[in-house]
Amino acid sequence: MYLHSQNYSFRYTDADFQDIIRPASFLAVMQESACLSADELGFGYKDLQPKNIGFILSNWYVELFRPVGYNEVLTVHTWPVKPKHIIVMRDFELFVGEEKVGVGTSRWCLVDLATFTMLPSGVIFDDVNIQYNDFRSTNFNSWKISRADDGEKTYSKIASYSDYDHYSHVNNTKYADLLMDAFSVDELKGKWVSQFRISYIKQCKCGEKLSFYRKQLDDGSWVVEGRVGDELRVQFHVVLSSL
Repeated sequence: MYLHSQNYSFRYTDADFQDIIRPASFLAVMQESACLSADELGFGYKDLQPKNIGFILSNWYVELFRPVGYNEVLTVHTWPVKPKHIIVMRDFELFVGEEKVGVGTSRWCLVDLATFTMLPSGVIFDDVNIQYNDFRSTNFNSWKISRADDGEKTYSKIASYSDYDHYSHVNNTKYADLLMDAFSVDELKGKWVSQFRISYIKQCKCGEKLSFYRKQLDDGSWVVEGRVGDELRVQFHVVLSSL
């Protein structure tokens, strides 16, 4: 059974004003583990970049069982799930010591880096000998996020240097901070993020103006959207629980 395992010591800057690890910091270490695992299995960045092929994220889902503090060491377990045509899935389990503190799953797409058109997973996976695990970290499979068409506008931001990655678009982990900025510090006092999912609809390029809108759903959870003009670029569904 294949399992990539990596320990991460969080920094002070990974935590929020309540000393709780931010969603963006979780995604950063989970993405790092995903990349290390792909390197290990033979389809990492160094393997695909010469072929002008790359992975981009389509969706994240993360469920946390308790707040994690800046002074804790997080162990991330990850493994790939057998691809389905253009969707490549990867699961995660999160531990502090022997305690499981969270789970996650993600969906990725292979793209031609020249045109950013999607490619079938067989382009690389037919040539890579991987023994896929037959278990999942979570049964979650509800990727559709409600729209926030009549939501309130909270703020706007120009995509710039600190948001960018080597694929010349706003990095997926950076969006988590931008989306959480739709809430004020006062609104988040005494709260922590117990569950969130992100859908990346379309890339955002340097110089584009992202405007963020939010709406509270009947169950108390929130939807936040990032739009460029009237065009939807990213969606966020978040559950805020009381400390």
